[in-house]
Amino acid sequence: MKAIILVGGLGTRISEETSDKPKPLVQIGGKPILWHIMKIYQSQGVNDFLLAAGYKYDVVLDYVSELQKTDRTLNVEVLDTGLLTATGGRLKRCMMHIEEERVFATYGDGVASVDIHALLKYHQSKSAIATLTAVRPPARFGHVEIRNGLVTHFGEKNQSDEGWINGGFFVLEKQVVQFISGDEMPFEHEPLIKLSKEAKLAAYLHDGFWQPMDTLREKNDLEELWKSGRAPWKLWN
Repeated sequence: MKAIILVGGLGTRISEETSDKPKPLVQIGGKPILWHIMKIYQSQGVNDFLLAAGYKYDVVLDYVSELQKTDRTLNVEVLDTGLLTATGGRLKRCMMHIEEERVFATYGDGVASVDIHALLKYHQSKSAIATLTAVRPPARFGHVEIRNGLVTHFGEKNQSDEGWINGGFFVLEKQVVQFISGDEMPFEHEPLIKLSKEAKLAAYLHDGFWQPMDTLREKNDLEELWKSGRAPWKLWN
């Protein structure tokens, strides 16, 4: 299976690092967080990637060109999905660009110790159009309510809420494009809400490590974990 990684956002919350490169190329331990994400997948047998680029598209293209000179096990394609295209629009463009009927997909700014094979098996068991990986940290992400393994409500999470949130690391069937109206549509809003209302959105519960890199503080936290030699998302030798 192919993995789509969203790498086209402006990265305004971590602007200290993103004036000359997109957020997925911000480095952790001397390697872009994008590299870490691809290694999470590659360590579990996924070698084909489609990068949904936008902001600093040429910088991403240059990075991938250099990467593939040193790691010929990776098959990485970069697709220019537009500068201001939202996450749903980027996913739709990617899904329409490829022949695959089922893909992995995730954001280009978060790492996790996710078992990709267990995620896929779970997705298949639910006969869902989309499966998200539900995790438990910070309040600013989309709140997920789950019953019998299916998402019953998807929306914004308040600071006082408890429960699961959307951590990315999706499995998507090609039919998901029918729920995305166009470039301006964030995947986290209407598409996931509609899927949940139609009982076509499943949630794989991940109790292990998950951490986004939205801010400089979070970037530094990940850096310290990597330097310690105990980075929980490092699933490879």
